[in-house]
Amino acid sequence: MINQRKLKVLIVDDSIVFRQMLAKRLSEDKGIEVVATASNPYEARDKILQYHPHVMTLDVEMPRMNGIEFLKKLMPQYPIPTVVVSSVSENVFNALNAGAVDFVSKPQGVDPKAREQFINELILKIKIASTAKILNKNASLESGAVITSQTRQKRDIKMIAIGASTGGTEALYNILTKLPPTMPGIVIVQHMPPVFTKMYAERLNSACLLEVKEAETGDIVLPGKAFIAPGGLHMKIKKAGTQFVIECFKGEKVNGHCPSVDVLFHSVADHLGDQALGIILTGMGYDGAKGLLAMKKKGSMTLGQDEKSCVVYGMPKVAFNIGAVEKQIPLNNMAEAIYKLVTP
Repeated sequence: MINQRKLKVLIVDDSIVFRQMLAKRLSEDKGIEVVATASNPYEARDKILQYHPHVMTLDVEMPRMNGIEFLKKLMPQYPIPTVVVSSVSENVFNALNAGAVDFVSKPQGVDPKAREQFINELILKIKIASTAKILNKNASLESGAVITSQTRQKRDIKMIAIGASTGGTEALYNILTKLPPTMPGIVIVQHMPPVFTKMYAERLNSACLLEVKEAETGDIVLPGKAFIAPGGLHMKIKKAGTQFVIECFKGEKVNGHCPSVDVLFHSVADHLGDQALGIILTGMGYDGAKGLLAMKKKGSMTLGQDEKSCVVYGMPKVAFNIGAVEKQIPLNNMAEAIYKLVTP
């Protein structure tokens, strides 16, 4: 008899070898049951109707219809939590924009260690995706107009620090594309693997009035610039004279992550105190909660994304529960809230 608590998973990939490997390895996890596999989106649609899976893994590059087009057609009718399994490509961000919850990069070559790491990461993200809220794209992640209204300055904010995980790529896009280039410098940790952080920063840079780049050691945090922590490296802020510079460095995972939001937030607390604004967005787990509390104790203003607009209300919930969040804000109002807090 099937354990009803198991997550029912549908695997969609045009490679029969890869499908079989995934089905075998995912089925080894006691919490997962692979109920079906499909070689293309048309077959996947029939399997969804037949098996009602809890989570779908989806290849992007497929014949007849690619994964992105499939998601665009599928999500309005059948909002199924989806983890994209893809080679290194900007297409993963198009898939996230189309409604996927998260992505895992396909392993390159036949390195057993890399394949094992890939399977473990995929299992974890399938379980996270099963708890995710599939948001109405039009209602929740619309870009909106760039903010220009004037308000009185509340405090001399010199830096904005933001942390995010699952659902964060779209949340950050929603916020940053609305902000004018007069913003204080922005430093961001978005949980993401190496290579993809650079692609993501370039994607944001092309869409924003702010200048966005993947951070490098020695970068100076200046107004109008936003820095994304590089995948696989921690990022912190250091003071150099009157300026604040970025340091990126290798280190053990903190709260299961590298880069870690806590590492960044603690450094901002130490060096900026009441001249910083800390924001924690959607994501699983608790990374960033203690760092945000440290910022608040040093006088920083702090905001958290509210439960209704989060894909996963994990990190913001923990931060709120320990008293680190001064105010919870819906995603669509976050950019305006930031603007009002920092603009003279």
